[in-house]
Amino acid sequence: MSFVVDQVRRIDSQLDRLQLSTTRPGESFSITAEEAHDRTKATRITQLQALIKNLSTTSSSKSSLVSARRITSILDQAHISTSCPTCSQLFAHEHLGESPGADTSYEHELEWLLLSKATAQAYGQILNTILEQTIPLEDDIWYWDDVLGTYRYAGLYSIQTSPIRFWKWSKDIYHDVRSRGGALANGWQQFYGLVKDAVQERSIVDIQRRVVSPLALVRNEGRRKRAALKRIRLINANALGILLGEGISNESIHEEGLQTPGQFGAQDRKHRWKSTIAKSIALMDAVIQNVTDAELSVDKFDNAVAATTQDDHYYELHEPSGERTAMSLRPADVAERLQNLLAHALPNYTSNFHTVAKENGRPSPIIRYWLPASILLVSSTTILRIVVNRKENILNWIRDFGSTVIGFWHNWVLEPTKKIIGTIRHDEGSEVSILSKRSLEGDRASLERMVVDFAVANPDGPALNTTQINEIRTKVREGDLTPVLKAYEKDMQSPVWGAIRGNLISALLIQIQKTKVDVEVAMSGIDSILKSQELLFGFIGLTPGVLVTIGVYRWLSGIFGNRKSVQQWAKQGQLLLILRNIDRILVAASPTEFGEISYKDHGLLLCEVHLLRQAASGILPRRIFHDFLEEIDELVDVRFGLERQKNVVNRIRWAYSKWFT
Repeated sequence: MSFVVDQVRRIDSQLDRLQLSTTRPGESFSITAEEAHDRTKATRITQLQALIKNLSTTSSSKSSLVSARRITSILDQAHISTSCPTCSQLFAHEHLGESPGADTSYEHELEWLLLSKATAQAYGQILNTILEQTIPLEDDIWYWDDVLGTYRYAGLYSIQTSPIRFWKWSKDIYHDVRSRGGALANGWQQFYGLVKDAVQERSIVDIQRRVVSPLALVRNEGRRKRAALKRIRLINANALGILLGEGISNESIHEEGLQTPGQFGAQDRKHRWKSTIAKSIALMDAVIQNVTDAELSVDKFDNAVAATTQDDHYYELHEPSGERTAMSLRPADVAERLQNLLAHALPNYTSNFHTVAKENGRPSPIIRYWLPASILLVSSTTILRIVVNRKENILNWIRDFGSTVIGFWHNWVLEPTKKIIGTIRHDEGSEVSILSKRSLEGDRASLERMVVDFAVANPDGPALNTTQINEIRTKVREGDLTPVLKAYEKDMQSPVWGAIRGNLISALLIQIQKTKVDVEVAMSGIDSILKSQELLFGFIGLTPGVLVTIGVYRWLSGIFGNRKSVQQWAKQGQLLLILRNIDRILVAASPTEFGEISYKDHGLLLCEVHLLRQAASGILPRRIFHDFLEEIDELVDVRFGLERQKNVVNRIRWAYSKWFT
């Protein structure tokens, strides 16, 4: 939703209050019993009410502005006639010099309300058209600033436009030869001689231009086109300022031009809104007429519009009460003028603007990119030949790249993910283990039997009973091999004899088994640690694949995607730039005797505020944006004065700095 839509909605809501206002029978917007029971009049009233609803901003939430073609179509469907009973009665009294003795009919008031709704929509269309055409001019002006700022861009522009200059030069030579009666039918030698003479004469005429370098000529052309664009921009800005400062929008806010009849003692001004509508139509017509004048300078635009409106009959009828407008203007005549404005004046302005903007704007993409396109076209056969000759290699590269991507995705992303899922589910195949499940139990039981058998075979005293054997078993489980170690210590005193006749070898083998069991116990502890951290190891194995995948995805999304983060940063920078432009406009503005800025500065301010609002709508939160709109409304209201507008800019700068930086 733009600033223009807000203006139209406010005007439309005030027009709705005209019909919903409480009035006494016999006054405006009160239906009589005759009209209610007359089927023809009731049908006519229903038709007008339906058409009024079609022109209301509340009838559609998608778009608040009705197109110009739709407005003219609705006015055609209304069939507003000059021979309605109310018009005949009013103008009969006017011709006789008498004051009307009867009130207007409900049908007549609905026709005026329909015209008011159509005028509000036309006002929005004209504002929006001028606004949308003025804003892009800044880009074209920046383009010419680049051309004038550096010789590199000037040289590039000279190369880009060289075919156009050559074509114009060839056309001039051709027309010169044709004017001399030259033709190929008269003989090639004669035609060639005429062409040669024409080229020599043109070279003599252009000899003064040879003193200036080609880049200087290009820069002079750019300077001329930039000046033309700046003039159009200032003219359009001035037109916007006048429409906002004196149009129906200003009447609805400050002048009470659309005040509801019967409120605050305004019953004697019940027709003032009709006078406001007629005045607004005349103002829009005058602005559109003067904005298309190519000879009109910026300084004289205000005076030209004032002179046009001064001689306008609709302006002459404007007065606080609105009685003269209501008694002098037929709704059919007002509708005809409004239709002419939308069907002829506005399209004529649009076509003239596009012609001038195309003539003075930056060159088209075809002109700017014909050189690289030509190089690409010339090199296309060579590129095609290289592609055909290396077809197999290219296909192999594509296959290898595809298999690499698939293998990476399968081995480093899918498989680790499956293992993690299996770990979470405690699948047997997903367990991490460095030791067999029952290896430790078997080796420990074997060690226990070996020690018990050794102790029974070599008792240190009488034979061991069951209690002693169980005690030895318990100590072996705890790692105590005292019977074996005692025999080992005894045989170590005579190692050779102990190895031959003693139990040295058995003791050594038992200790080797003990060492194996200790190693397996340590491995079992490590295995337990691995099992407790199995999920962590799974995520560690998945991390490289995920990081590479995310990196590639972000890189591709940055190239082919919308680059949301980059756009967010760009919008924030754009907000600061627009706020800077607004500050420059207000600082450079010269206030009038009432402390207000001129219409031209007001129009320039509106263009920047429109851009500021559009950019802020995608950054600020909804609640903050609602408060921001209040600041915007205060900023564009020139009635507050220049100093207050500067204070509003400063308040916006510090209050919303969080989203602007």
